[in-house]
Amino acid sequence: MPKLLSEAEIAAYRRDGYVAPLRAVDAAQAERWHQDIRRCCGATERVESAAGIRQNSNRAKPYLLFPWCAELVRHPAILDAVEDVIGPDILVFHTTLWWKAAGSEGFVPWHQDGTYFGLAPFDHVTAWLALTPSTEESGCVRILPGSHTHGQLPHADRKDPRLMLSRGQTAQVAIEERAAVPIPLLPGEFSLHHTLALHASAPNRAAQDRIGLGISYIPAQVRHIGPTRLSATLVRGTNRFNHFDLEAAPRADADAAAIAAHADSLDRFWRASEGIPEMSLAH
Repeated sequence: MPKLLSEAEIAAYRRDGYVAPLRAVDAAQAERWHQDIRRCCGATERVESAAGIRQNSNRAKPYLLFPWCAELVRHPAILDAVEDVIGPDILVFHTTLWWKAAGSEGFVPWHQDGTYFGLAPFDHVTAWLALTPSTEESGCVRILPGSHTHGQLPHADRKDPRLMLSRGQTAQVAIEERAAVPIPLLPGEFSLHHTLALHASAPNRAAQDRIGLGISYIPAQVRHIGPTRLSATLVRGTNRFNHFDLEAAPRADADAAAIAAHADSLDRFWRASEGIPEMSLAH
């Protein structure tokens, strides 16, 4: 029996590649996490690499740096929904803080999350948690229903500083924009989408920042197919497969042990993802 989703919502996820909106926490808790983000993950510089412009380091995998974020990715309501679609043994593979400043030109092009993860099989799911209102005006996620059934699609790297993906990865397929569905979310609400679902988001034209956290959850049987041994965090169930080195939760905000663990995990992640050839050349 499902833990949080209804049978109809599970069927919708299987059919459309996403389900939303779902409630994780109330507005008061969402605001506390919002303030934690502003306190811990404010202005930092994005680092340029040979592959593109990486996310700010404290906005990638912040659950390894800050106890409040370690608590967030383990929240029972989110995990209950995730378990309903991928099963009881759950790892966090990656997280990204999506912070679109009010009136900024940053946007996310059409893409599939799994393009540069190097994971198999494609059974993972992204939970996108809103910590401020995510509206069409502020550039909420838009998704193409059913696109997850098309398999891995070719992508090309675009080195454009407005693109909020590290390699500017953009799907090299015709997009039927009229078929796209917006996913507006209130603070404390989240969506789930399949790793192969095509999605994008526009610039923020609202008067306030749009802030949300994308959490990539994988079932324990999923493995990384590249040569780099990666790390992940077990957040529910058991890890019977040993495909990843397990990460520890931080004991205090950005203490020495947390900073070292975070740096090691990100170094492996970037080395692995940037080592994957441009998808337009691999197909």
